Amino acid sequence: MARAKNIAETVPKLARIWRRFWPYTRKQLHIVVGSVFAVTIQVFMRLLEPWPLKFIFDGVIFQNLNMRGFPLAGAFVQSIVGSMTPLTLLTVSVVALVVIVGIRAITWYYANVGFAIIGTRVTTEIQNDLYQHVQRLPLSFHTKARGGDLIVRIIADISMIREVVVTAALPLFASIFALVAMFVVMFWLNSTLAFVSLIVLPLFWLSTRRIMPDITETSRRQRTKQSAIASTASESIGAIQVVQALSLEDRFLDDFRSENKANLGIEVRGARLAARLERSLDVFIALGMSLVLYFGTQFVLSGALTPGDLLVFVAYLRTAYRPFQDFAKYTSRLAKAAAAGERVIDVMDRTPDIRDRPDAVPAPLLRGEVRFEHVTFAYEPGHPVLSDVSIHVTPGQLVVLVGPSGIGKSTVASLLLRLYDPQAGQVTFDGQDIRRFKIESLRQQLSVVLQDTLLFHATARENIAFGAPNADPKEIEACARLANAHEFIMALPLGYDTVFGERGVTLSRGQRQRIAIARAAIRKAPILILDEPTTGLDEENERAIFEALGRLALGRTTFLITHDLRQAVRANLIIYLDGGRVDEAGTHAELLRKDGRYAALWRLQEAGITEPREELADAPAS
Repeated sequence: MARAKNIAETVPKLARIWRRFWPYTRKQLHIVVGSVFAVTIQVFMRLLEPWPLKFIFDGVIFQNLNMRGFPLAGAFVQSIVGSMTPLTLLTVSVVALVVIVGIRAITWYYANVGFAIIGTRVTTEIQNDLYQHVQRLPLSFHTKARGGDLIVRIIADISMIREVVVTAALPLFASIFALVAMFVVMFWLNSTLAFVSLIVLPLFWLSTRRIMPDITETSRRQRTKQSAIASTASESIGAIQVVQALSLEDRFLDDFRSENKANLGIEVRGARLAARLERSLDVFIALGMSLVLYFGTQFVLSGALTPGDLLVFVAYLRTAYRPFQDFAKYTSRLAKAAAAGERVIDVMDRTPDIRDRPDAVPAPLLRGEVRFEHVTFAYEPGHPVLSDVSIHVTPGQLVVLVGPSGIGKSTVASLLLRLYDPQAGQVTFDGQDIRRFKIESLRQQLSVVLQDTLLFHATARENIAFGAPNADPKEIEACARLANAHEFIMALPLGYDTVFGERGVTLSRGQRQRIAIARAAIRKAPILILDEPTTGLDEENERAIFEALGRLALGRTTFLITHDLRQAVRANLIIYLDGGRVDEAGTHAELLRKDGRYAALWRLQEAGITEPREELADAPAS
C-alpha cells in the first residue's frame, strides 16, 4: 500500500457513508437541530469555563485584574469586577464556575441523548431496509453468498455504522466546533502564542498520514475475517446432524480455530497501530503545550500577559487539541465503521436481477394456462440449462417433468416462480408474459411443495398460515386434514399451538411434507408446483403424501417434478427433458408406444414395481 495515500483516500470513506445514509438522518432533522443547539451551548460554556479561574488568579490572588484580553465587553466587566472585594469576587467566581459546568453538563446530556436517539433510529431503519433488500436479491446472489457473512453485515456491520453516527462522531463534532471557537479567542488573546500552538499541526498531519492507511486496511481485513468466522460457525451449526454423524466436529473446530487465530493477529495489529497513533499525538500535544508555556511565561514576566490570561490560554489550548486526541482515540473505531459501512453499501447497492418493470400491473386471477415459448436459460454464460424449450399446458392439467438429474427440471419451476428470467423466449400465463405482472401478485397465485421442506420456528398453525396470512383457524384445520396432517398435529403437546424447532427439525420428513402441503393448499392458488415431494420417504409416508397431493391437485394446473415414473402414469402430459431440451412429450401410453428414452426408463423402473401409483387419477384428463 502506498504511503502517499492521504486521509482523503482512506478515512473519508466515512464521507461516502454519510452521503449514502444521509436520507435516513434527514428524517430525524428536528432531533439533529436540537442536539446541535445543545452542543452549541455546551461549547459556549466551555469557552466561559476558564474565565472564573482568571478572576481568581488575577483579581483575588494577585489583585491585578486586567480585562484587556477579554473578547466581549471587557470595560463593562472590568467596572463590575473592580467594585467587588476579593472575597466577593472569589465567591462569585466559584459560583459562576459551578453554574457554567452545570449548564455544560446538562446540555451535553441532552446532546448525548439526542444523538443516541438519532443513531438508534437511523441504524434500525438501515437494518430493516438492508434485511428487506437481501430478501429481494436474486437466487444467483444467495447461491454464492455465505449465510454467516450476510448475518454479520445485517447485525454487526450495521452496529458498527452507529459508531459513525454517535459514539465517535459526537465527540469529534463537538471538539471540532470547540476547536474553531477556541482558536478565535486564542488569537484574540495573543496571536503570537496562537501561532506557536499551531506549529505541531504539521506533525499531527504527517503522523496520521503515515499510519492511517494501515489502520483502514487492517480494519477492512478484520471485518472480512470476522465474516469468515461467522460463516464457518453458521455452516457447521446449521448442518450439525451431518457434522456429528460423520464425526466432523474436530475438522470444523480446526477451521474455526484457524480463522480465529488469523483474526487475533489482525486484531493485535490494529490495536498496535491505533496505540502508536494515539501515543504519537500525545507527544506532539505535549510539545505544543510546552512551547506555549515557555513563551507564555516570558510574556507574563514581561507584562504582556497576566497569569490569568496564560491560564485561560492553556485551558483553551488543551480543549483545542482535544479533536486530535479524539481522532486518535476513535480512529480504530472509525476505521472499522468505515469498513463495515462499505460492506453494507456493497450489498445495498446490488440491484436485484428480478424486479418489477416500471409498467408492471397486478396479475389478474389466473386460469392456469402456461406456455414456455422458445425458452433458453443459463445460470452461467455459455452453459445453457434449457435450450429453445417450448411447452403448452392447458388449465387444470397434471404435467410431469422427468429426465436425468441436472437437466433443468427444477429450473422450469424456478422460471414459473420468476425466481429467474430466461435469457431468450418467454414464459406466459393465460397468454401474457409473466414479466408484465408485479412479482408479488404473480407468486401469490402459485403454490409450491419442495423436496426439502423448510418450516419456521413458529407454531403449527402459523407455519400453515404462512401460505395465507389472513386464514382463519377453520381454514387452517381443513387444509391440515386435506394434507393428512391433522392427526399428528393434534397428537403434539399443544396441538396447533405447538412450536416447531428451527427448520422443523423436531418433525419427521414426512410430517414436514404434510405441513408443506397444507401450506400450499391454504393458498388456493390456480397453479401448483411439486418438486420431488416424496423423495426419501418410506412407503407409508409416500402413500399418505400422494393421497394428499391428489386432493390438492384437483382443479389446479399442476407441475410435478420427479424421478419416479410411477407418479407419471395418470399425467395429462409427460415431458422428458434431456440435454436442456424437450426430448419427448405425451401421455404415459403415447410415450410407451414411441419406445424412446421414457419407455426405456419405465422398463428399468418397472422391474421392481408391482402396482403403479394412481393417487393422482382424479386429475382432469386432457
